[in-house]
Amino acid sequence: MKLAPRHRFALQVVAALALAAALALLGMIYSGVYDVSATHQHIRPVHWALDAGMRQAVKLRAKGVTAPPLDDPALAQRGLLLYRGSCLQCHGAPGVAPEPFALGLMPQPNNLAQTALEWTPAELFWVTKNGLKMTAMPAWEFRYADEELWAIVAFLRRLPNLTAKAFEELEQTRERNPPVAQTPTSPSPARGAIALQQYACATCHRIPGIVGADAHVGPPLEGIADRKYLAGRLPNTPENMLRWIRDPKGVNPATLMPNLHVTEAHALDIAAYLSTLD
Repeated sequence: MKLAPRHRFALQVVAALALAAALALLGMIYSGVYDVSATHQHIRPVHWALDAGMRQAVKLRAKGVTAPPLDDPALAQRGLLLYRGSCLQCHGAPGVAPEPFALGLMPQPNNLAQTALEWTPAELFWVTKNGLKMTAMPAWEFRYADEELWAIVAFLRRLPNLTAKAFEELEQTRERNPPVAQTPTSPSPARGAIALQQYACATCHRIPGIVGADAHVGPPLEGIADRKYLAGRLPNTPENMLRWIRDPKGVNPATLMPNLHVTEAHALDIAAYLSTLD
């Protein structure tokens, strides 16, 4: 279909404006003029864009999440223990301040009593499981099983109605339960790529296929599938790869690589991804 001259002109104007906006944005990025320090708040348009984009992204992805029954007091009690160990440090609780380091974060961690009023259980679960980019919110999928994550959500739903005294009483009566074991599944290179990031491997190694993995603290991992030895001493077999991932200090006590407490399931996934780097 042939456009009328006025329509072609309008499209050209829109394209020119879009190009000018893109160039202006790139210019601002490369100039370094935008203040990225955590002591200065975002300007209002940037804050709105980041917050609105995050909320819409969570809402979209949480549509496929079905919440189980969350009214069992025992489930919320289990969630309290997990919250105390992994969430309170940044988010605080009724009558309990966050740790000092969390007060210096930007964006500041939400008061989850407010968040629990605004977000659905499915959205709370999705964020707790997957975390949020460009914030200090971690993905707990690699530390807790889904049952434990739902327990945290069950506790979060109680937060808006908890007084400081009620929270203190819950703290005193909480029972310590062992973590839920994560069952190994068929090794997945795709999950392994995620696990490499979740265990901070990208902060030390250059890893093909992992965005931002360009550090030189440890040896590069490209071609690792074809190497004869791991850590300079172990024959490169699937069994030894798992051993090296899970217990590097046991292989070489002098190594700078720490024991990251990688689970068996995650080690299998990481090994599956590394096996593709030939």
